[in-house]
Amino acid sequence: MDKIQIVKGISIGLIANTLGLLIVGTLMAKFSGRSDGILTVLEAAQSENFLGKLISLGAILNLICFFYFIRKKKDANAAGVLIATVFIALVTFIIKL
Repeated sequence: MDKIQIVKGISIGLIANTLGLLIVGTLMAKFSGRSDGILTVLEAAQSENFLGKLISLGAILNLICFFYFIRKKKDANAAGVLIATVFIALVTFIIKL
């Protein structure tokens, strides 16, 4: 496997998760009934101990990226996305402790 492609997959996985977290946070801010911003939602998630759940929901975009790379036969990139997803799962586990 090409190490550069794996690193690209890892970075795509981390970016996709961050983008997914921002999308979920924005949707929560819109549907909360208040005029909260995304930072307020993330701070509330941290204080109420559900930040790990938001991060996990943000990882849904990783699933889309993973299957895209599998379909395009870019296995090294898919492996990088999988590594990023496992890393995010470990971070989420540590946050929940």
